[in-house]
Amino acid sequence: MKVQHPQVHQRTDRKGTYWFFRYWHEEPLPDGSIKTTRRFHTLGPSKGQDSLTQKEAEAQRDRVLAGVNSTPPPAELAVPVQQPTDAGAILFGNLAEMWRKDYVENPKIRLAEPTRIKYRSRLQYHILPRWRDVPIGQMRSKEILDWLHAECTSWYMMVDLRNVMSTIFTKAQEWEVLPDTFANPTRRVRLGRKWVVRPEQILSEEETMQVLARLDDPHLLICETCLSTGARISEVLGLTLQHLDLLKGILHIRQRHCRGDIDVPKTKNSRRVLTLGALVARYQDWITKENITQPHQWLFPQEDDAQRPMWDSGVRKALKIAARAVEHDFLGFGLHSLRRANITWRQEVGASSIEASKIAGHSSVNMTNDYTHVQLRRQEELTRAIQERLQEASHRLRRASA
Repeated sequence: MKVQHPQVHQRTDRKGTYWFFRYWHEEPLPDGSIKTTRRFHTLGPSKGQDSLTQKEAEAQRDRVLAGVNSTPPPAELAVPVQQPTDAGAILFGNLAEMWRKDYVENPKIRLAEPTRIKYRSRLQYHILPRWRDVPIGQMRSKEILDWLHAECTSWYMMVDLRNVMSTIFTKAQEWEVLPDTFANPTRRVRLGRKWVVRPEQILSEEETMQVLARLDDPHLLICETCLSTGARISEVLGLTLQHLDLLKGILHIRQRHCRGDIDVPKTKNSRRVLTLGALVARYQDWITKENITQPHQWLFPQEDDAQRPMWDSGVRKALKIAARAVEHDFLGFGLHSLRRANITWRQEVGASSIEASKIAGHSSVNMTNDYTHVQLRRQEELTRAIQERLQEASHRLRRASA
């Protein structure tokens, strides 16, 4: 809290007159949080016997505030009263709770709901059970690394948990709860070479067409869109009629739908235009069949409630069933496999890595990406090239079975 120096006032509207002032009082709570209240302090009479002059009242105010203004800084207040008041004595659980309330749950920060869900889950089920009651000054890189090895079953989970913990310390320093000199114990946690639990693979063109042949609309059209355009499943399910331009043959990615949460795309690069190629006719037939005529109507609504978009779980289930039916399922296969296939094939048919990154809406790109503009005509050529390969695979399958 800043040094307080409130004015002294004289109250004359009640029986008797006296000097008073108001000030803010901070009270540390057992959980490490701080309760702030507005307090009223009477200095003494301003008239009559034993009255104080204004200067005497101000001097008395200064004596009272001498104790108030010596209140410890926030880092010390976050420590339970019975503990030492150095930053290292702060319990990690108190820092994590402050980060959760003031950052993760803060509506002004505007984190995407899936990100909020992930952060809550990482804290509740992994991080806090181990580190909640540990003073941050006692946290060591070796202990954190050993815990990650024991807690996690994948390299990506280790990275995730380490980064969440690191962010908690970084925000505490950014908010001046911790001094800049405090050593973040996660900075020296080195996880080693990346390793994967599930093989990073995609189906061949022939295998993909066999899986798609087992699907019906709307699941088929959704999967075809992910495969041909490289759009994320959340972006496809967030489409309304106003995002579809059949004359130009394009989709405008302006929002996404994830498990009931409808929001703008997570990053600036995710807001993009995608070409449909040969899917234009498919979309024309679909919106005609479903009588989708209003701009705000969902392209893929729920079967029993047209006012709500479909959830991805139903599409994922249908895709997995189709893959198992033709014996092309594998550990990790799903809707994201279609997006991975698109990015791979797009470059195989001639797209540069920068073009593929732009079209995919990736956020992690090199500086060249900021200066690259992918022409829609070029993107149209690439999209149709992929679709032609799929058609050729379908023809080969029919000839082989004839």
